[in-house]
Amino acid sequence: MKVAVILPAAGLGTRMAKSQPDAAHNRKQFLVLEGSPILLHTIRKFAQSATVSEIVVALRGDDIGWFQELLDQEALAKPVRLVVGGDSRQESVEHALATLDESVDLVAVHDAVRPFVSLEQIEAVIAEAAACGAAILGVVPVDTVKRASRHRIETTIPRERLVLAQTPQVFRLALLRQAFAQATADSFTGTDESSLVERLENVDVHVVPGSDRNIKITKPTDLELAKAFLAEEAARKPA
Repeated sequence: MKVAVILPAAGLGTRMAKSQPDAAHNRKQFLVLEGSPILLHTIRKFAQSATVSEIVVALRGDDIGWFQELLDQEALAKPVRLVVGGDSRQESVEHALATLDESVDLVAVHDAVRPFVSLEQIEAVIAEAAACGAAILGVVPVDTVKRASRHRIETTIPRERLVLAQTPQVFRLALLRQAFAQATADSFTGTDESSLVERLENVDVHVVPGSDRNIKITKPTDLELAKAFLAEEAARKPA
């Protein structure tokens, strides 16, 4: 089974940039965490997975040169290709999809700024997608969720029917390409890949338990938590 991982990393990361004006490249995926950009930490995690065959990173064109130089210094166990992304996450993933060989069986799309997904979670969601065609990581919210109109509560939504979507989100290659083609035809923009696949008929997207450690680093306060998680991972590695 051939599994390709797509990391969309062409975004501007404006929420982080406004608060971190002096950060490297002013974008969250390139903020330095213990000596390396967050994106590189994420790449390293997937390169460790026995199931992953290749990693494709969608970047802005002017980032490809310097980031390739950084990758060349790494001894990664899996091939990493850099492609030019688009102005949105959806465009970036679509550009990366177009570069995949037809021999690819499954495509895993992962947020570039989620470096703490575990290898066990990666393997579990890939295995589920191999069995059913479409699977994502997700967690049940612990907070009470309300639906509101402006400043007025309308109702409380039962948590047992809610899932907070995480990544990786894994799909059969043909299925994901079909979902993107349909979205283009309908001028539909989704917030994640699952929202595109869910629009197809007779397709069920399965949920594999994620983790509250699988954080998406989007604001400065996330960095302190990320440093703590990284220190814990380093402490667990054999000497």
